[in-house]
Amino acid sequence: MKKKISSILKHVLCILLCLAVVIPFYMVVINSFKTKPEAARMSLALPTTWQFSNYAEVIDKGKLVQGFINSLLYALISTGIGVIGSAMASFVMSRKRTKFNTFAYYFVLCGLFFPVNYVTLVRVLSAFHLNNTRIGILVTFTSAMIPFCVFTIRNFISSVPVELDEAAVLDGAGPLTLFFKIITPMLKPTLVTCFILQFMGVWSDFMTPLYLSSKSSMFPMTMAVYQFFGKNTNYWNYIFADIVLTCIPVIIVYMIGQKYIVGGMTSGAVKE
Repeated sequence: MKKKISSILKHVLCILLCLAVVIPFYMVVINSFKTKPEAARMSLALPTTWQFSNYAEVIDKGKLVQGFINSLLYALISTGIGVIGSAMASFVMSRKRTKFNTFAYYFVLCGLFFPVNYVTLVRVLSAFHLNNTRIGILVTFTSAMIPFCVFTIRNFISSVPVELDEAAVLDGAGPLTLFFKIITPMLKPTLVTCFILQFMGVWSDFMTPLYLSSKSSMFPMTMAVYQFFGKNTNYWNYIFADIVLTCIPVIIVYMIGQKYIVGGMTSGAVKE
């Protein structure tokens, strides 16, 4: 009897947790098809008339095509550079256990625990004339993902036998050949996992572009919401439509690479 009650309670809890995720998303999708007065009520009822034109208005007035290009630029370049650079650094840190490399590893890990201070970040970028530039945003995004990628990838590399390196070196492989032709293929699950998670993080980031850009031409999709959110009026139907369009690329990327995430996270959790 106790097991049955416990099982029922677990199922109820799971259902409640699912509803906590599904209901807000359902509300956003439904209200994106409503008129402005209806969407302002934020109810869960179906629209009286389906306003499919909301999405066309958002794409046009919100400059979502330009925002999509900016988001794709930030996400692809910063994630690609961050993951590849972190993998190369992790390989050196794992195989060459010097005091400096050990210190560098734990120093990099500090980035997992300390929050971003945007005031200091803006001042540092301004000193290098990178504030309010695409390069500054890319540098910020790339550096922000290094701690997680280094932690995950280094732990995986530590589980790869050193004998593979020695055999490759005996066959005449140089450092780059060893890394890209021997180590990198084995890192595929972990690299894909890091890429997907960091891509979604960069795409969904709102605070970084908010602080580091003031030109609308540099705004990613997440900031297009400002076109419909003002002091005197809020177009909630357009805001919800913008949120749906912004989420679609992330959902697609996750669905494509979801099979790698569990395997990649597990392989990166190997103890030294």
